This record gives sequence, structure tokens and C-alpha cells, in this order.
Amino acid sequence: MSGNKLENVNVASQETLITPEALKKEMPLSDKAAATVDGGRQAIYDIMDGKDHRLFVVVGPCSIHDVKAAREYAERLKVLADEVSDTLLIVMRVYFEKPRTTVGWKGLINDPHLDDTFDIEQGLHIGRRLLLDIAELGLPTATEALDPISPQYLQDTIAWSAIGARTTESQTHREMSSGLSMAIGFKNGTDGSLDVAVNAMKSVSHPHSFLGINQQGQVSIIRTAGNAYGHVVLRGGGGKPNYDSVSVTLCEQALEKAGLRNSIMVDCSHANSNKDPGLQPLVMQDISHQILEGNKSIQGLMIESHLNWGAQAIPDNLDDLKYGVSITDACIDWDTTEKAIREMREKLKDVLPTR
Repeated sequence: MSGNKLENVNVASQETLITPEALKKEMPLSDKAAATVDGGRQAIYDIMDGKDHRLFVVVGPCSIHDVKAAREYAERLKVLADEVSDTLLIVMRVYFEKPRTTVGWKGLINDPHLDDTFDIEQGLHIGRRLLLDIAELGLPTATEALDPISPQYLQDTIAWSAIGARTTESQTHREMSSGLSMAIGFKNGTDGSLDVAVNAMKSVSHPHSFLGINQQGQVSIIRTAGNAYGHVVLRGGGGKPNYDSVSVTLCEQALEKAGLRNSIMVDCSHANSNKDPGLQPLVMQDISHQILEGNKSIQGLMIESHLNWGAQAIPDNLDDLKYGVSITDACIDWDTTEKAIREMREKLKDVLPTR
């Protein structure tokens, strides 16, 4: 039997993609953008090491589908970031890849035109251009590392990354994270369990060897040194939140038992808000109260926020898309975001320096 009847039986086509090296040559990091990335990464390291008293707050749209709206959001966020910088390190959430439980829009990189044409090379160009523009503003960015290949194209522009609840248990993502050049947050399981995130933190701190691609796009054996800045992201699960003081204490105990860094981030969305964006500011208030009451382990927050409130389905006619409204999870609007962040800064500005 010939080999062509045994290989790629269900593959419809294959296209050669631009190499990471070529994309970066087309769209290089300027000195100013590089300084933003480096400064953002170092500030997060310092927060996690207890050298910087601030909280880092990853805030922005659930996903990016409209770069015009994303740029407007970034410009507004930079002004707010400067205003609260004595207490909060603001990092813009710029998510291009969306894990799906079954099917659905997979994000700007995979389907930048929102029409199932999957123009991935164009998606990489659009995504990198946006990340460069935001870095030029002086605003650090964060994303979810979902595809194990795309980091070679984009991660030089990113200050913080997350591994989602569906992929925290994945060996592939743990190996990849051990080589990423920034702090990495592991979300607890979709059922709310901490075990997968704790095990991921153990794994990512060690060296790994695995298959990947190099900057020239060649399949390579990637050998990593391990990542010392893994941490837990509490996002709730199993229909219940886990940002309350009891849940945070249980997480602290699990980390201590495992001999891991006592560094916790709280995702104000997902199960912690029961998928109701209006509850996110209440989660922020609760976290502020815990810190005022003496908590020392919560070092970061994540907020899903956009220019306008809520979410929308992708319409058949893309001209009917509402500007600045998420097409994935529902988000709070800009005015609510600004108010909640200012209130948090006001509550914590005096206590964080003494924490």
C-alpha cells in the first residue's frame, strides 16, 4: 500500500507560513516598544518578588476582533494607567486566541476577517502590528498562550501571559510555558480544582525538552531552563466563585504544601462573576477588603472590559457589528472600568506600601 494512502487522510490542504524571523524583520520592535515590554516584565517580577508594593491588573477586552476599537481602548487605558501607577500596574489584556469548548470563532489570529477564511498569516500581521502600537504607547500587554507555535511570532511584544483553564493540565502548554520569557499565570480547572494549576506551577519551574519551531521556522528540539514566575489564577469553577477569603486561604495552603511561590491572581470574570460582567467590580471590592484586612498573597487581578457594555453575536452582515462590544464574553464598559480601578487605587494606595 502506498504511503500517500496512509498519511494526511483527513488533511484538506497545507500552506507554508511566514517564518517568525521574517515577520519580525517586517515588523521590528522599536527601542521604545522594547523598553515597554522589558519594563512591564520586570515590574511584574518585582511585584511577585515583593520588591514592588503594587498590584498588577490585567484589564481589557475578552478578545480582540476590531483593532480600531482596541487602539482607542489602549489610548484611554494608558491615561488611566499613568493616573494610578503609584498603586496599580496596569497591563492591557490583548487576547488573540480563544479556546472553544466545541466550535466557534477562534480569535483574531486564526480568523481575522470573522468569516471562516482562516487567513492566519494576515492574522499574525494584524496582531503583531497592534501589539507594537500598544507598546509604543508605553502600555504593557498580556495575552493567553494557546497555540504552541504562535509565541515565536508574538511573545517578544508581551509582558505577561496566561494559560487557560482548559489547557493548564496540558503537558504541551506546561513545557511551552517553561520557556516563555515572562511571568505566566495558570488558571485553576474549569471544575474549580486547584490541583491542575499547582501541578502546572511545579512542572513549569523545571527544564523541559520538546518539539517546536525556531525563528527560521524549522522544526527543532526546544530545551528550556524553567520558568520561576509561574503563579495561580483563581477564576472560579464548577458554578462557584473562589475569590473569597476562605478560598484564597485554601489556595495559600495548597501552594505552601507544594513548596511553591505564594503568589495569587484573581480573575474577576468567568465563574467568579457568574459570567455577569456587572459583578466584576464587586469582586474587585472584595479583593480590596481582603488586602485591607491583611492579605499578602493576592498580587494581581484580571478584568474583562471593553469600550461598551456586554457582548454580541457575530452577525451575518459584519457591518452590523456594534463598535466596542465584545464578541466573546460579556465585558464591563469603559466608564465602569475607570470608576472601579480608581476606587481600588483610592482604597489601597496607603496600605499596599506597608504590606
